[in-house]
Amino acid sequence: MSHEAAAGEATSPGRNFARLLQSPLTLPLVGLIVVSVLMALASPNFFSLDNLLNVLRQVSIVGILAVGMTFVILTGGIDLSVGAVMALVGTITAGLMVNSGLPGEAAMAVGLLLGLAIGLFNGALVAWGKMPSIIVTLATMGMARGIALIYSGGYPISGLPSWISWFGVGRIGVVPVPVIIMVVIYAIAWVLLERTAFGRHVYALGGNETAARLSGVKTHRVKLIVFGISGLTSALASVILTGRLMSGQPNAGVGFELDAIAAVVLGGTAIAGGRGLILGTLIGAVLLGILNNGLNLMGINPYLQDVIKGAIILLAIYIGRDWR
Repeated sequence: MSHEAAAGEATSPGRNFARLLQSPLTLPLVGLIVVSVLMALASPNFFSLDNLLNVLRQVSIVGILAVGMTFVILTGGIDLSVGAVMALVGTITAGLMVNSGLPGEAAMAVGLLLGLAIGLFNGALVAWGKMPSIIVTLATMGMARGIALIYSGGYPISGLPSWISWFGVGRIGVVPVPVIIMVVIYAIAWVLLERTAFGRHVYALGGNETAARLSGVKTHRVKLIVFGISGLTSALASVILTGRLMSGQPNAGVGFELDAIAAVVLGGTAIAGGRGLILGTLIGAVLLGILNNGLNLMGINPYLQDVIKGAIILLAIYIGRDWR
């Protein structure tokens, strides 16, 4: 064996370790393991099957919202309207079933199309209107919430068909239906980002918009699509929440946009765009759910929980920033 070959073999473990440290998934995985161990030490019931399934069920709504948020943040944008869109879609869907007598399946289809339409509206304003995404989605957040309150009169709309609850509390075997829906959505998102030209364009746009445009990427179209995806995932999350609550709640989803952003950031996606993995977002969502669950099991004051989560998010952004 040559001296060069021997040296290469000797250094390959070091190179592999360095590559592992540079992976966007490394820090989220380490954080997930550390938090899980700490919560298990603090609460003996943490690793019980019922508790873990409950954590995943609770994570499902924010986890689905975070899928659309990941697409938007990867392009360097932000979507603050996801919680309000979820409330509007749930309210309209419930109203169409209860007040208008529309079949449940048709009402849900209208709700999904409504979420997609709002997302495309946001995307069009950002892409062709050249408006900052934070301002556009802040405005649509207020508009969506206001329309939901006007439509419902400020009250929940109940009396939905009993089968709707399957989306929120149903199970296939021991696995909650919301968890299955979440996994399917993440699988589709992974294919889009990792196995299609569209995914490469998303990363290119977030990395350098000017360079992406000069390389032939239709940046306006990419922005339109990612916001459309965010609107659609908001509507899908609304289906689960409506099934769980068995009503359309105009005040639902308050603060959910912050949880979705937190899941994306904790998952290692750069807040400035261009870097991150959808699997990291899933890890971030689970990490956030475990943190919430563990703090509740320990009886931590809810207000203090917000302080702790905020500090962890700031730490995640600081660690994941571009140090060049």
